[in-house]
Amino acid sequence: MRIVFMGTPDFAVPSLERLIADGHDIAAVYTQPDKPKNRGMKLTPSPVKEVALAHQIPVVQPQKLREEGVLETLAAYQPELIVVVAYGKLLPKALIDLPPKGCINVHSSLLPKYRGAAPINWAVINGEAETGVTIMDIAEALDAGDIISQAATPIDPNESVETLHDRLAVMGAELLSRTVVSIADGTARRIPQEDSQSTYAPMLSRELSPIDWSRSAREIHNQIRGLTPWPATTMELSGSTFKVYAAEETGETTGKPAGTLVGTDKRGICMACGDGHVLRILEIQAPGKKRMKAPDYLRGHPIV
Repeated sequence: MRIVFMGTPDFAVPSLERLIADGHDIAAVYTQPDKPKNRGMKLTPSPVKEVALAHQIPVVQPQKLREEGVLETLAAYQPELIVVVAYGKLLPKALIDLPPKGCINVHSSLLPKYRGAAPINWAVINGEAETGVTIMDIAEALDAGDIISQAATPIDPNESVETLHDRLAVMGAELLSRTVVSIADGTARRIPQEDSQSTYAPMLSRELSPIDWSRSAREIHNQIRGLTPWPATTMELSGSTFKVYAAEETGETTGKPAGTLVGTDKRGICMACGDGHVLRILEIQAPGKKRMKAPDYLRGHPIV
């Protein structure tokens, strides 16, 4: 099938690579404009652009999809299907209606739950036991189109967003491969979403970072898992603000007030939580330092 692919970050790469491997004609790849990164602020291409260039696929990077000429350029590629995976821009109706086989999106949640920009993070933050990927028709409303296919996976209680993200990216690519076949042969079914069951997964911000020790050890553990690597949770210790990247529930209890240092051991820093349980901090980043295991930091900076 002749496809225009729209995507930007690492999450979209397995989907693009799978469509290429399946032998589809990728007419063009649309991705976000190159962005300045690191100290030199050098313009850096998106992961999706790098894959497209490696396969000599035309790359288009409009600032806005509604600007003059964008629709005409896209129409010139004559796509039968448009596939969107974490592109980062809302598609106007004229573009959605363009390809005869439709315009579909790979979304990293079990819709209608967790519509929005950060579904993987919020599933972890909220302590969900399960998540997955959904392939849907794109509608004008955010992530509200008819569901074509879904695949579910359990979330391990200690799994971080980093590992879950990579697993879902591969799952999404596999599901996309099967779904495109069903769209091509006309066997794909559409199921309208139950809007009354929808939840929202807004963009992350640093306002979510500070740990509220009055919450339970499980809730704080989920917050840490869900905000790693960015924006990362933060805690105050010895008069400084530390980023926290990993923790574990010890199963131990304490009578100390929430937010109190219970002690340190060979594995990390033990803190009292609001439910009386102890959470062990395993990985931190001190101001001006690199991210490191908590015991490694403690060897040079003992906490009394």
